[in-house]
Amino acid sequence: MNRLYFGDNLEWLRNTKEFPAASIDLVYLDPPFNSNADYNVLFRETSGAVSQAQFHAFTDTWSWADAADTYHQFIDSCPNVAVVEMMEAFHSFLRNSPMMAYLAMMAPRLVELHRVLKETGNLYLHCDDVASHYLKLLLDGVFGPKRFRGEIVWKRTSAHGNARRTFGVITDCIFYFSKGDDPIFNRTFTSYDPEYLRTKYRHVDDNGRRYRLGDLRNPGYRPNLIYDYKGHKPHPNGWAISLDRMKQLDAEGRLHFPTKPGGRIELKRFLDEQPGLPLSNLWEDIPPINSQAQERLGYPTQKPQELLERIISASSNPGDIVLDPFCGCGTTIHAAQKLGRQWIGIDVTYLAINLIKRRLQDAFGEEVKFEEKGQPTDFESAKRLAELDKFQFQHWALSLVNARPLKEGDGKGADRGVDGLLYFYEIVGSALPPSTLKKKATGAVALRKNAVHREKIIVQVKGGGTGAKDIRDLIGTVENQKAIAGILITLDKPTKPMRDEAASAGRYESRLWQKDYPKIQIVTVAGLLDGTETINAPPQINPFAMAAREAAEPKQTEML
Repeated sequence: MNRLYFGDNLEWLRNTKEFPAASIDLVYLDPPFNSNADYNVLFRETSGAVSQAQFHAFTDTWSWADAADTYHQFIDSCPNVAVVEMMEAFHSFLRNSPMMAYLAMMAPRLVELHRVLKETGNLYLHCDDVASHYLKLLLDGVFGPKRFRGEIVWKRTSAHGNARRTFGVITDCIFYFSKGDDPIFNRTFTSYDPEYLRTKYRHVDDNGRRYRLGDLRNPGYRPNLIYDYKGHKPHPNGWAISLDRMKQLDAEGRLHFPTKPGGRIELKRFLDEQPGLPLSNLWEDIPPINSQAQERLGYPTQKPQELLERIISASSNPGDIVLDPFCGCGTTIHAAQKLGRQWIGIDVTYLAINLIKRRLQDAFGEEVKFEEKGQPTDFESAKRLAELDKFQFQHWALSLVNARPLKEGDGKGADRGVDGLLYFYEIVGSALPPSTLKKKATGAVALRKNAVHREKIIVQVKGGGTGAKDIRDLIGTVENQKAIAGILITLDKPTKPMRDEAASAGRYESRLWQKDYPKIQIVTVAGLLDGTETINAPPQINPFAMAAREAAEPKQTEML
């Protein structure tokens, strides 16, 4: 059931063949927050530091010009009268504002997510204070106010030192709704506060087990439970347990007998038998992803994996289906895979799809299985993508050769003509014999020695209309960028003049790999898709930060 969809989540969700009603157990969505911010994805450098070479991932800004048609279509077609009336009320107040555009985008998606949830299913919507009050009302309309299960407040950062004119915003909210009256819910417990343990679990038995004392009096009058035990009188209401149970607890060493006259027997509650504190709706124990965190992948809105593991563990069971319709860098998918759930992710950028695929491979290896949908799988679908969205086609094509995307025009003007980059290692001097370096070349530590340095290959993507001039331009870009080589990925089959021009550029010899490679090469999308063509270059460096390797067996976090 694991599936990864590329495209608009609304279009996929409305496809009832792919998403039939009552087919999903848990939905987590972390949609754009309407924060009027441009986000960029950061890549890792070989040193592990975050690269400042960035490119545009998505713009978290909504305009009514883009949303007006969606709003009117929704008003005319939505079967939920309460939601329609709520949206009309929003529009009468917000008019044609960016916030109204945002709500017009969210409303039809929430209606479809409600449709695909099972009756025992749950939905968690993660948002900030910019739109949370509107989203809560919208969710009330879609699910019904009685299906509201709670608002979780997550402390996502520490105090802001620059909050001078208002209070620092350090929390996000996560709205929790259920589809029906009896949703899946596994109680979750957290560790006790050290001060609580010190003051409450003050006693230690002969075996070194810490315990606290609990009352054994009955809250109501029970004449059948009034009896003496080993000379100790009960409370006037009677004991809370029967005489047989009292004897059993005594035999197990679970009774604390008073040393003072008139005292009563109490129950020993051992710390090692307690599950912890029941989880509240204030989550302060999960820190945000800092700049040095191992799980950081450079995605600006990435959430901690621990946060998603807690949500998935609490509101689904192993084997259940988890859906994230705004899956971004794939934290929900990663957590679901780790916890033995089935998963479905949707994202509108191929950058996210590529990043998720790499993340799953890094964390779980080749054994993780999933189906990809929406991405081009043949020449015709690749051509359609190029016609529909040049930007997404470019990033998809770069992923075929594992190249780092680079937005044209970034930097100081020297990056023009560069769509992507491939990096590899080469020898600087003769500190180590080439044969020794070659054997060590797959080890990151060995590759950071002074004997090697990083070289780059320029990658260009063309959706059509290519000719020999494009090859000459690529040769010039390679020289200007001080790159070792260049690769042209094209939809069209290369002409003979193009091939002749590429061959005239010559070859370069790698001292590290003791092999020569073409300075300029041309590969076609069709050839890369059917496996008849590959790039001829030294082994490349992964452009993304690698996800930590997970255990081979999926595991369920401890729940009671």
